[in-house]
Amino acid sequence: MKRQQGFTLVELLVVLGIAGLLIALAPVAFDRMREGAQYRDVLRRITADLRQARQQAVATGREARFVVDLKERSFGLAGRPSFVLPESIEVEATVAGIEMFDQSSAAIRFLPEGGATGGTVAVTRKSGGGTRITVDWLSGRLTQQALQP
Repeated sequence: MKRQQGFTLVELLVVLGIAGLLIALAPVAFDRMREGAQYRDVLRRITADLRQARQQAVATGREARFVVDLKERSFGLAGRPSFVLPESIEVEATVAGIEMFDQSSAAIRFLPEGGATGGTVAVTRKSGGGTRITVDWLSGRLTQQALQP
């Protein structure tokens, strides 16, 4: 008696069901991964731009400004190309009254002595959670604080 080799119909259906489930869940996992990567990238860029503005002001002896354009959803150092925010990320800026322009643009100015006009930049995900970056007005130093969803 010869034994036939192969897969049964039930085994094939189970494998196809598992494959279908994995294919259905892949876009959701990819979206979460992409949103997380975008969030970390924006946070890194904002922190780097704020530090660079402070270093530039101290090194050149002239004021440097970090600007957040709320209407255009972009940010960066004044006089340089801005970085446009992804749709999944929100940014809020709290700055001194003299640093608000047309209610759509906010700036944190860094002074040659190392100080700043101070303020905060809150970076949040649309899915919840985020980070608040605070610029100390006296020293110009940055601190970060996690925001709960």
